[in-house]
Amino acid sequence: TTHIRLYMSTSLRWFCGLGSTECSCGRNHFTCAVSAFGECTCIPAQWQCDGDNDCGDHSDEDGCMLPTCSPVDFHCDNGKCIRRSWVCDGDNDCEDDSDEQDCPPRECEEDEFHCQNGYCIRSLWHCDGDNDCGDNSDEQCDMRKCSDKEFRCSDGSCIAEHWYCDGDTDCKDGTDEENCSSDVKTATCSVEEFQCEYGRCILDIYHCDGDDDCGDWSDESDCSSHQPCRSVEFMCSSGMCINAGWRCDGEFDCDDQSDEKNCTTSMCTTDQFRCASGRCVRLSWRCDGEDDCSDGSDEDGCEKTDSPPCAPDQFLCGNGRCIGLRKVCNEVSDCGDGSDEQDCRPRSSEGNCNVNNGGCSQKCQMARGLVQCTCHTGYSLTDDGQSCEDLDECAEEGYCSQGCTNTEGGFQCWCVQGYELRPDKRTCKALGPEPVLLFANRIDIRQVLPHRSEYTLLLNNLENAIALDFHHSHELVFWSDVTLDRIMKANLNGSNVEEVVSTGLESPGGLAIDWIHDKLYWTDSGTSRIEVANLDGTHRKVLLWKSMEKPRAIALHPIEGKIYWTDWGNTPRIEYSNMDGSNRRIIADTHLFWPNGLTIDYAGHRMYWVDAKHHVIERADLDGKNRKAVISHGLPHPFAITVFEDSLYWTDWHTKSINSANKFTGKNQAVIRSKLHFPMDIHTLHPQRQPAGGRNRCGSNNGGCSHLCLPSNKTYTCTCPTGFKKVDHYNCAQSLDKFLLFARRTDIRRISFDTEDMSDDVIPLADVRNSVALDWDDRDGHIYWTDVTTDSINRALWNGTKQEVRIMVKHYWGANPKIERAGMDASSRMVIISSNLTWPNGLAIDYHTERLYWADAGMKTIEYSNFDGSGRQVLINSQLPHPFGLTLHDDKIYWTDWQSKSIQSADKLTGLGRSTLAENLENLMDIHMFHRHRNSVRTPCTVNNGGCSHLCLLAPAPKLSSCACPTGINLQVDGKTCTSGMNSFLIFARRTDIRMVSLDIPYFADVVLAVNSSMKNTIAVGVDPKEGKVYWSDSTLKKISRADVNSTRYEDIISTGLMTTDGLAVDSLGRKIYWTDTGTNRIEAANLDGSMRKVLVWQNLDSPRAIALYHEMGYMYWTDWGEHAKLERSGMDGSERVVLINNNLGWPNGLAIDKAGSQLLWADAHTERIEASDLNGLNRRILVSPVQHPYGLTLLGPHIYWTDWQSRSIQRADKTSGTNIITVRSNLPGLMDIQAVDRERPLGFNKCGRRNGGCSHLCFPRPNGTSCACPTGILLKGDGRSCDDIPETYLLFSNRVSVHRISLDTSDNTDVHIPVPELHNVISLDYDSVDGKLYYTDVSLDVIRRANLDGSGMETVISQGLKTTDGLAVDWVARNMYWTDTGRNTIEVARLDGSSRKVLVNNSLDEPRAIAVFPSKGYLFWTDWGHIAKIERAHLDGSDRKVLINTDLGWPNGLTLDYDTRRIFWVDAHLDRIESSDLNGKLRQILVSPVSHPFALTQQDSWIYWTDWQTKSIQRVDKHTGRKKETVLANVEGLMDIIVVSPQRQSGTNHCGVKNGGCTHLCFAKSNSFVCACPDDPDGQPCSTVPGYVPTVPAGGSKPITRAPSKNGKLPTEKPQQGPPVVNCTDKNLGLEGCIKSTVVSAPGGDGLHISYVIGGVLTVLAILILIVVVIIYKHKKSKFADPGVSNLTYSNPSYRTSTQEVKIEAAQKPPIYNQLRYKKEVRSYTKEKIRIVEGVCLLSGEELYWQDLKQLKVCRGGGLHTCMRTDTVSLQASSASLDDGETEQLLQEEQSECSSLNTAPAVTPQHHAPHPDTGWAPNRKPSTESEV
Repeated sequence: TTHIRLYMSTSLRWFCGLGSTECSCGRNHFTCAVSAFGECTCIPAQWQCDGDNDCGDHSDEDGCMLPTCSPVDFHCDNGKCIRRSWVCDGDNDCEDDSDEQDCPPRECEEDEFHCQNGYCIRSLWHCDGDNDCGDNSDEQCDMRKCSDKEFRCSDGSCIAEHWYCDGDTDCKDGTDEENCSSDVKTATCSVEEFQCEYGRCILDIYHCDGDDDCGDWSDESDCSSHQPCRSVEFMCSSGMCINAGWRCDGEFDCDDQSDEKNCTTSMCTTDQFRCASGRCVRLSWRCDGEDDCSDGSDEDGCEKTDSPPCAPDQFLCGNGRCIGLRKVCNEVSDCGDGSDEQDCRPRSSEGNCNVNNGGCSQKCQMARGLVQCTCHTGYSLTDDGQSCEDLDECAEEGYCSQGCTNTEGGFQCWCVQGYELRPDKRTCKALGPEPVLLFANRIDIRQVLPHRSEYTLLLNNLENAIALDFHHSHELVFWSDVTLDRIMKANLNGSNVEEVVSTGLESPGGLAIDWIHDKLYWTDSGTSRIEVANLDGTHRKVLLWKSMEKPRAIALHPIEGKIYWTDWGNTPRIEYSNMDGSNRRIIADTHLFWPNGLTIDYAGHRMYWVDAKHHVIERADLDGKNRKAVISHGLPHPFAITVFEDSLYWTDWHTKSINSANKFTGKNQAVIRSKLHFPMDIHTLHPQRQPAGGRNRCGSNNGGCSHLCLPSNKTYTCTCPTGFKKVDHYNCAQSLDKFLLFARRTDIRRISFDTEDMSDDVIPLADVRNSVALDWDDRDGHIYWTDVTTDSINRALWNGTKQEVRIMVKHYWGANPKIERAGMDASSRMVIISSNLTWPNGLAIDYHTERLYWADAGMKTIEYSNFDGSGRQVLINSQLPHPFGLTLHDDKIYWTDWQSKSIQSADKLTGLGRSTLAENLENLMDIHMFHRHRNSVRTPCTVNNGGCSHLCLLAPAPKLSSCACPTGINLQVDGKTCTSGMNSFLIFARRTDIRMVSLDIPYFADVVLAVNSSMKNTIAVGVDPKEGKVYWSDSTLKKISRADVNSTRYEDIISTGLMTTDGLAVDSLGRKIYWTDTGTNRIEAANLDGSMRKVLVWQNLDSPRAIALYHEMGYMYWTDWGEHAKLERSGMDGSERVVLINNNLGWPNGLAIDKAGSQLLWADAHTERIEASDLNGLNRRILVSPVQHPYGLTLLGPHIYWTDWQSRSIQRADKTSGTNIITVRSNLPGLMDIQAVDRERPLGFNKCGRRNGGCSHLCFPRPNGTSCACPTGILLKGDGRSCDDIPETYLLFSNRVSVHRISLDTSDNTDVHIPVPELHNVISLDYDSVDGKLYYTDVSLDVIRRANLDGSGMETVISQGLKTTDGLAVDWVARNMYWTDTGRNTIEVARLDGSSRKVLVNNSLDEPRAIAVFPSKGYLFWTDWGHIAKIERAHLDGSDRKVLINTDLGWPNGLTLDYDTRRIFWVDAHLDRIESSDLNGKLRQILVSPVSHPFALTQQDSWIYWTDWQTKSIQRVDKHTGRKKETVLANVEGLMDIIVVSPQRQSGTNHCGVKNGGCTHLCFAKSNSFVCACPDDPDGQPCSTVPGYVPTVPAGGSKPITRAPSKNGKLPTEKPQQGPPVVNCTDKNLGLEGCIKSTVVSAPGGDGLHISYVIGGVLTVLAILILIVVVIIYKHKKSKFADPGVSNLTYSNPSYRTSTQEVKIEAAQKPPIYNQLRYKKEVRSYTKEKIRIVEGVCLLSGEELYWQDLKQLKVCRGGGLHTCMRTDTVSLQASSASLDDGETEQLLQEEQSECSSLNTAPAVTPQHHAPHPDTGWAPNRKPSTESEV
């Protein structure tokens, strides 16, 4: 129902139609417009058009022309008066744009864009996503075309292709997750990983570590034990720690809402209101009209009014009515209650505006006979009601973006450096590129353009990226990862990812870059510190640590030398200090709860922050004054914030979005991006966010500081890395003299005693997983520590360098606590303390008092005694919650305490004087004092190692020392020397290490194979007893490695093409290694060094696992635990395969052969038994049952040994009966394969031992002998013994970081890795069959390289001037390479060595990609997937360019040519199909549709092969029908280009095939000719476009000037062109002068005969001689020319004349095959016949230069001179007609290459003719007779 308000002094009659939106007031009343609330207002009619806003919406003043403006003012359409000088000045002063209407058009400058409203803006601002014109006319732009690596959303925006159907909504409209298949495979995590609830995988060590590594706390749920929170914190059920004050405050702060469970009544503070739900909100939000409690309780009981609030230019009457301001104090009760006439100044009823302007200083108007003064725009009325004073517009916030200067009656806005005033004259626009929002998304870092829908990925595959910042001038981005506890950096293009800080971090939640002094600052809420370092992480210093709780956000102002940060600890606050840590101040510490984000507006000199608990965005001056809330509603959980120009941008955890609003008012809120993964930190990437106006206080020499130079207000301070003392004002000490060393599980720290601050500093060590015990050696400066996770003892220098693993150990804990003593050789062992002990942790010796100290965590005491246990005393027995580590130094005792998380000290004699050195340190373990003053002790072992071969151990008197051997090795009878090593031993894999158990000694002890390499998931193991090497496979690292048994000489032998290598066997006789791969389902073999790798079995395998060899019998056995488990056997070459057992099998894991007992043994984890059979699978019997979960199985002597997963042990039993089971070793988790070795047992006879069995490559034993074989993909030759080095026909393909080969000669389709080094992002490939080189483009390095197929000879051929080289093609005939550059939109060519580089096409290219060449046709083809996709063709020199196809194309990615059928094939990744056409773009047909996302393709025989991004596979179909689709190779990530290498592929020739066509630089074949060309940049070598002509360099070294004379003999005047001209040397109408391009050399003036006369005379004589010769030849040979069996060969030869000289050279009678070159007379009436010859023949010439071409003549077998003629096409010069397409095609098909004999012999001297290097032509002899000439 529409409500009506009626304002009148008397009762009037009115009515309103109920339910309608129209109002009707009575007579003498004006009806206002219906308000947004559906209310109608009636005002007296006389109030209409009185210049007063009585309706509140100006509807009573619309359309009125009020004479209220003075003659010097302009009256706006809305009634506003402005200065007339402001009309048509380009500014919207009226605020309704009426002052800018009907203005004469303004002329914009050349570098400006003309807006539709008449404004002029910078051209650079056009289409930048920002509405600079004000009417958005500068943003009416075409939508950007997405690349083929991107997905186009429905709104036109582009996202990364791999974001499509990835489960995250990346398009704003969500179209990237529509129509996705429901069976999308979820990520499967490895055994070393934990899977988060949403599918992501993290390392298992991060599970239940107290950190939110998943991002949803799912890795911390259901954990039995969590890291305890601090005393002032509450621990959520998930393990998350929050402020204890947030418990039961009515708001869910825990992710699992456990902070609001089991609550009674929440306690709100005095400035808060408690909602009905118990939630606490601001008291000021009570009765503000908004539902802040979410249950409406904050608005319950509030006084409501039906009247909407008055407009700003209205007066609120006491009765709630609204009237115009001009009616106030007009001596009329317009309100009706007199409230508008109260407190009014007395006014005279006399006066007239016509007399003295009514006393008004500016404007005067009469109202009801009374004078009413008003002011011009820019002024306000003073209290006297007559005078006007200047209005200070600058006092109103936000009136100007940045600077504001008030003027009399007006104002002027201005911008700081780096910004420019927009056409509205009020807002500022940053100069430079378009701003980009850079934000962390936990698992990646992304970029979004705030003004348009552009959304790109910068870095992906991150663990937990939280904070970030950038360095614009260095083009770097930095981020912190709270899962890895690292600070990383990369280039802004995503390349070169590096670690900056990798140690000592716990929760680095804030990051900031000092772009002036190149420093990195960060906050860590885990360590409660702010630290600083150089950009590379060096010279790290703890800057602030006192009174710090939970520092989060950090922002720098290096121009002012200030650092700002937030702290959300128990006392939330915002602080600042100088950047050297001095002058620390609190800015805000009230009304703060969870201050997360912080940013500085450098132009506006303000700071902004977000409070996630308070749900507010606030701002203040940089000193904390003028604090104000900008946005206080609609902020569920803001996290980070940034500012740019007039906008704020922030991320919100709850809405998972990026939002924006006006920074002054908080209005104009918008969602930039929503449905993000986990939006974290955000920054505006723009140069103005790091303004360059600041002064580098440290200058160019680091301020003279030896280490850190930090700015401090107006100066700087030299500081030292943490713990290092300053030796003077500028320099720091180079080392530490004394420091307290302590372990914290995941790191080792030190507290320097050289400085007073006593800050703990992390020693930069790698991969410290769980350090417990420590010690040190001051002689070399080493520290030693144990790691109970990796079971190792490690060491490094005190500064963290030279880290190495020394010993692999196994630790045990005793059940009965005691303290024992023994000699250092383990002699004289005795218990000294065994009573009143619970957990005796720390142990230390005081050498001065000869006392033993220990800490007992159970008794909560620190005690001491004598060395024999006597004199026991309690030193400290109070306030020791859980002591662990203990050490002594000087007169102090130091200890660590788990529970108080502190390091404390006390007097070692009295226990008094206790102090705390450090606190809030989790996981404190051992502790020691490192110093450089230890006393040296002389022992017997210091002299010649005590005479021992291995270990010399000290012993108590009288023995003093004794010799010992490493575990498992026996000491010989001399008591000094050890045996060389273990002879008989077990070796087993344990996932992360390999261990050995010696069988030579009477006890079982495992020893770690201490290989200098990390192991992730070692499964299978094997031993070569002959060379003493251990072989193992790692399914996580996907490689097979080996090392000596003594842990030396580690190397990887197989590192490609492996997935899950479950089984491995070493043939020590045949010197081979065999392995099974359950991922690829193959069984392979190779030499022991990994060479000559071959796939033996690849068909009908499901999950092959264990493998065993019987070399003497020639058999190979393996188990398969797939769907149909079985045990199989074959020859060791894979032949004679047979299934031995396929019933009653479950998981046949272990397999072993008992050669002595002729039986086969296997372990089945499903049936839980170990069984045996004979070698044929018969006589099967159960040997051991039950066994819990056996895996590996082996035997040695009379025993079998196996590993058991469930019991975590190694077991032994008799091999014949299965009895006498004993446990060899227990408590060994992760047990895998096991092998038994007896190095003294003879190996036996090698069947292939003699001359490798007569094989050239591989020799394999078989049951009845041996067989020869070739490496994978290579066929054995007919002799059955030898192989080629590579296949004849094969595929080459790239997957970004590697290149692989698939042989097409064999049927196994196995990919073989091509070991090309240093591959980063390989896109395009091609191959040169002449030199056997692989050419490829790398778009990460922006290079083109080549290498041999064995990986050798890698060289960069093009290294500069490349951006994105997507396509590459090799012209194997002319020895050129072509490439497309989609970054520069060019097609270029160069010689194969990279020389003679030339741009062929650089116009009308949008996104050129694939490229292919047809050398024998002289054609170049390429695709362009730009705005208008097309496929084009040109000649190889770029001429005769033609668009073949430009319709019905999307993303034409790959392109290949079928040289046999002469068709083009291409893939279209947008239309998802493969198509083809003929070479002219005709006869187009679709071959395959649909295909998922094809990228590249190639052709061989009857097949088309292509790579597919989506299916991650290589597939093929029949090229004629599109049927017979097959998958060649599956599960390959990052597939890019694919090519075929085949002898049939690169065949044919052209005119450039011999001697480069005679060209000095570039030779380009065309369809019926060829041209020579010069590079764009001269290379210092003379270049000629004439075949065979090498210009000479004139004296003085100047380059020859080569020009072609015009037809009249004059040098033409031409416009300069890029690069030398390309000249076609065989076009029909080009004469001699066009090919020679005579060199013009100006002779110096003088009195002698001018050189031009000499040349003219010589030329005249030569012309006459030639004419005579022609006449003589014609007369004497006329009958021969008439003979139809003889061809007339017509040449357009080079000539010194200006016209074409056609000379007929006699051709002798030729055999019938030669007649194929003749064009038959019946085909039209052509007057001339021309056969093009590659080498060309020159006429006789007087200049020696032209005689050089006669080296193309050779002596043929007939004795006469002949000309070798190679041609691909026949060219006909017609007099009146040309060939049609059909005839041309017929001629094109008649390609021959013949040698024609010509009876011509110019008179030349032999020394002018060298043999042809390619053909071996002999020098021409000197002709002896005139007839020969």
